[in-house]
Amino acid sequence: MTSTRPGPAWLTDAVLYQIYPQTYADSDGDGIGDFAGITDRLDHLAWLGIDALWLNPCFASPFRDAGYDVSDYLSTAPRYGGTDDLVALVDAARARGIRVLLDLVAGHTSDRHPWFLASAADAADHRYIWSDRPAEGFVRAPGTRDGWYLPNFFDCQPALNFGYARTDAAEPWRQGVDAEGPRANRAALREIMDHWLRLGIAGFRVDMASSLVKDDPGKIETAKLWTELRDQLDRDHPQAALLAEWGDPAAAVAAGFHADFFLQFGGSDNGLPLRSLWNNNAGTVHEEWRQGPCYFDERGEGSPRYFIDAWRAAADLTEGAGHLVLPTANHDFSRLCTGPRTREQLAAAFAFQLTWPTVPAVYYGDEIGMRYLPGLPDTEGSVLGPRYNRAGSRTPMQWEPGPGAGFSDAAADRFYLPLDPAPDRPDVATQRADPDSLLQLVRRLIALRRAHPALGAHGTVEVLHDGYPLVHLRGGRYLVAVNPGRAPVELPLPLAAPAVAGARALEARGVALGGGTLRADGFSYGIFELG
Repeated sequence: MTSTRPGPAWLTDAVLYQIYPQTYADSDGDGIGDFAGITDRLDHLAWLGIDALWLNPCFASPFRDAGYDVSDYLSTAPRYGGTDDLVALVDAARARGIRVLLDLVAGHTSDRHPWFLASAADAADHRYIWSDRPAEGFVRAPGTRDGWYLPNFFDCQPALNFGYARTDAAEPWRQGVDAEGPRANRAALREIMDHWLRLGIAGFRVDMASSLVKDDPGKIETAKLWTELRDQLDRDHPQAALLAEWGDPAAAVAAGFHADFFLQFGGSDNGLPLRSLWNNNAGTVHEEWRQGPCYFDERGEGSPRYFIDAWRAAADLTEGAGHLVLPTANHDFSRLCTGPRTREQLAAAFAFQLTWPTVPAVYYGDEIGMRYLPGLPDTEGSVLGPRYNRAGSRTPMQWEPGPGAGFSDAAADRFYLPLDPAPDRPDVATQRADPDSLLQLVRRLIALRRAHPALGAHGTVEVLHDGYPLVHLRGGRYLVAVNPGRAPVELPLPLAAPAVAGARALEARGVALGGGTLRADGFSYGIFELG
């Protein structure tokens, strides 16, 4: 049974920051980001107020899926540097009060992993899911083994065998969860986590955490697996955090995770709560998605209700047991600045994200309004569909004006992905010098969140108006209003006149209170301490 201990205290008030290491900062001039480059840029994150980093996979890999095809879990990819370089990054981050989390690809490996090469040559090896005859979804064995294996995503990613919740004698590859192969893989996960935690890593974000046990209605057996691993962490590494890529926070926390993300997929509604906020049907779009206008859209035709209802249901089910994480974007999903949405509109989005009762996760570059770049070539498996190219969200970080944008000294044709070619592309240096910039606002909002705990992940919230603008009360004392639409709005406030009359603006642009009325210009936000 999962420990009832609430988890590491540091996670409660954390502001997460996701780094795609290939494109964050290149220290050696090869056009690909690396550990030393990240280390060199830690002062930016400390200045911003970040206290936890999540790095996309940095283990050894042939990079046919951008590192999500791991060939050695205990070695780093040479493109990023050695293990000593990663440890140096962790130590330098710790000195600045920043923890580092790794991305653990738990469900599959590369087809070049020694485990798979051995399994492909030995019919008695069941670390992977093998059939002795063709079966739906299976791929012909590449080695001397006469059989077929099950991949998780691309054919180069054979699924590790954690067993099937439902077995069937007619399909002998459906081994039970306690068969020899699944037991060996559970033990390997424990060893991998222990290895990196002992080197100073603060925890893991687990890739596709809900997918390990196959044919698992209700994810019951998958939850048992993660509960077992969480209990080990509680015993051996009590300050370590375990974050899920599940997309269903209530289920993930019940399974033993400390936190889960609202995602563009997952849960009974296939990620609609997050998409109803940010997805404007530009950038990364699956053809199967069906939704109306998102809330953060200039036309003012969306609604925050779908997200609020999903958040409320998950918050009720996870209260006291875990955390809900709200990201601005991620490596698989469109940036905030995508399609018709401009940087002018992002301030309201951050004012919402950094004052709503969730753990915020900032995707690198969103703090300056980097845009999603359409039309890039397929790069290390970035294209998933006719309208779903993840490369557009993975372009180089823009640190300063000029060629290379401070990302790399390499020739532009050697960059992992091209820079945004727009002459007005945003950058850190320019925005740090501008007190009215998005970057400076994000920094102030993070500081405001820290200075007023009622604005944090677990303060109370009362929604006063769930249209345009969204108006809510945090901790009974802090009024927050955001208007993502272009049209100005005016509405009466259902609050006592003395409280409104004595209100003090903590951070506001285009929102004013007076005479029992709230007035919000287009693309505005306001955070007020009531009298």
